[in-house]
Amino acid sequence: MTSSTAPLRLANGDPAPDFTLPDSAGGTTSLADFAGQRVVLYFFPQVDTPACTQQACDFRDSLDALTGAGYTVVGVSPDPAEAVRKFAAEQALGFTLLADEDHAVAERYGAWGEKVNYGRTYQGLIRSTFTVEPDGRIGLAQYNVRAKGHVARLHRDLRVAAS
Repeated sequence: MTSSTAPLRLANGDPAPDFTLPDSAGGTTSLADFAGQRVVLYFFPQVDTPACTQQACDFRDSLDALTGAGYTVVGVSPDPAEAVRKFAAEQALGFTLLADEDHAVAERYGAWGEKVNYGRTYQGLIRSTFTVEPDGRIGLAQYNVRAKGHVARLHRDLRVAAS
């Protein structure tokens, strides 16, 4: 069954929607904070779940290669700020996580929408990754990515050598 209103989907060259969200350091972070930089912005459903932990740790473990290629990694979850802060500290991620509790930012990126799991249809976060180029435009938009192997695929797509 298809929905009558398709979610927004960003494409290469689209302006990246700006945002300001609570961050894992106890402050706030805006996309504008990264003006002139290349950013890997990834949206994940829930902290402390096996798939999301694997994906976050894959980003952590490849952080040197991504930063060496000029990318700043930022993760976004619909979890509360305290949960995001605790998860980032427990996993020693070394990059910023953001709390998008009302999922407004995920919606603007097309990373929130209809999902089907075990025959149940509901609204939720669609695991997605974007790159934002120094000019503030989307360089890469990937929707419905799998946690396992995603960071390796991203390395290939961005032509970043693994560390």
